[in-house]
Amino acid sequence: MLKSELIERAARFRSAEDDPSRSLSDCPALVLNADYTPLSYYPLSLWPWQTVIKAVVLERVDIVSSYDRAVHSPNWTMQIPSVIALRQYVKPSEFPAFTRFNLFLRDRFSCQYCGSPHNLTFDHVVPRRLGGKTSWENILTACAPCNLKKGGRTPKQAHMPPLVPPIRPTSWQLQERGKAFPPNYLHETWRDWLYWDIELEA
Repeated sequence: MLKSELIERAARFRSAEDDPSRSLSDCPALVLNADYTPLSYYPLSLWPWQTVIKAVVLERVDIVSSYDRAVHSPNWTMQIPSVIALRQYVKPSEFPAFTRFNLFLRDRFSCQYCGSPHNLTFDHVVPRRLGGKTSWENILTACAPCNLKKGGRTPKQAHMPPLVPPIRPTSWQLQERGKAFPPNYLHETWRDWLYWDIELEA
């Protein structure tokens, strides 16, 4: 059984019992790499149903699981895939893009000075006026009150040491962070592929 805290933090898995009446726009497919791990965890690797059908027809993916919802043409009927796996392995990038979202994810969506998850913004550890650069190693997540309190000083000058020094994360580290912040939409057929490596309870 999965750790109860993880299940409670995860969004509710939508039941397959509702599939026959499911809107086509509510039928994205979870995309797995050729090794059956998610192509990307955060943002979750999802394709719209039209892209999935095209990839199936072009024999670029294997269907792992499907919704109960189907699409029809004059010549055939196909259940809409809910989980697919690429036939060719895509090597993930070692380092993630330097984006606003990835910075928040690295810092677990919390202020690195006080731990608050509210009113988040960014702070240059070494201020720009002192030569600080806009880089992974010099930017961290800060709440607006802490950012204002620190001002144009260094953490040492402001007596505000970061809880965790900022680093350039690897893609693997961000993927691990992402597991703690599940997306709002999780279909039940995705469960085994997203949480297969979570520690089990005794």
